[in-house]
Amino acid sequence: MTQERGQITIMTIGFLTVVLMLAVVVVDASHAFLERRELDNLADGAAIAAADGLDEARFYTAGRVEIDARSLRERVARYLQDADVRVLAVRMVDDHVAVRLERTVDLVLAPPGFPVRTTIRAEATAQLRPGGG
Repeated sequence: MTQERGQITIMTIGFLTVVLMLAVVVVDASHAFLERRELDNLADGAAIAAADGLDEARFYTAGRVEIDARSLRERVARYLQDADVRVLAVRMVDDHVAVRLERTVDLVLAPPGFPVRTTIRAEATAQLRPGGG
């Protein structure tokens, strides 16, 4: 019986360590998930803002869906002017505008020796349509 003394204490400490690590993972993953959803929303809005730059006159006269690349970037920058994000790409793909964004997020709980920041990315597309519909 003397050999079993203290084993419960060690098991309890081990169990609490595992529970604590799981809590850290859940809190950080939840925070990153919510940040990713916000970044997805920003990417969607930026893509729609860029798609609003369709040259309708050219579409109706020539029947071509076109938009100026500089105008795309300017519209995205204007839409994201107050957001803490990096624009990785703004491009035309056929009759769609694609926007790719990136943001660095501080983790809520970071144990010693683990990274305290992570990078999240989001991409969205919007179809170019004349007349808003």
